[in-house]
Amino acid sequence: MAAPGLQGPYKRPAALLPLGYLSSVRRIGVLASGSGTILRAMLDQDLPIAVLLVDRPCGAVEIAESGDVPVEIIQRTTFGPDFDRVAYTHEVVDALARHGVDLIAMAGFGTILEKPIHDAYPDRIVNTHPALLPAFKGWHAVEDAVAAGVKVTGCTVHIARLEVDDGPILAQEAVPVLDDDTVESLHERIKEVERRLYPSVLRHLAGMDDHA
Repeated sequence: MAAPGLQGPYKRPAALLPLGYLSSVRRIGVLASGSGTILRAMLDQDLPIAVLLVDRPCGAVEIAESGDVPVEIIQRTTFGPDFDRVAYTHEVVDALARHGVDLIAMAGFGTILEKPIHDAYPDRIVNTHPALLPAFKGWHAVEDAVAAGVKVTGCTVHIARLEVDDGPILAQEAVPVLDDDTVESLHERIKEVERRLYPSVLRHLAGMDDHA
C-alpha cells in the first residue's frame, strides 16, 4: 500500500517536503555492510559521496576505493550483550563529522545505531527498505513477504528515525511477487528497483534532478 500523497512514475512526492529545509546536499556519507551494489549505483549517478563508512570488511570497501571515495572502518568487535551501542554510535558520528557530511544514506548497514546519530543529523538520514513500508519492517522483510503470500511487495526510501524502519516516506515502488518466486529471486528484483529508485531520490535531494 502506497503512502498518502505519493505520485509520479515511481511514487515520489514532488517537493520531498520532509527535507525541504536543506538548501542543498553537498557531502553524502554512505553506511554499508555488504557487497556495495547500492553504493555503485550512487557513484554511477555522480552523487557527491564524501565517505563510505562500514562496520566490517565487505565488498563495498573495494567499490569505494575504486571510485576514490574515502573509507572509514568502524569495526564492530562484538555481537553479544556486551556491545555498547551508544559508544559505537558516537564513534560513527565522529567519523562522519571528520568528512563534513551533511546527509547520511544507509545502504544495508548491519548495525542499528542509537540516538546520538539522530541528534547529530536530525531528519538527515535516509534509508532504503525492501518492502512497502509500513508493511514487513525488520531485517527479514523479503522472507516475511514470501511467507505471508502477498502478491505485491516492493521497496521504500524514507527518512530514518530512531525506531527501525520508521519515518516519513520519500518514495516507494511496487514489485510483483511471482508464483514461482523464491526469497532470492524476489529479493534480486527488489534490489534492481532499489538501485534505480534510491539514487534518483538522493539526486533530487542534492538538487541534481533536472525534472524536479
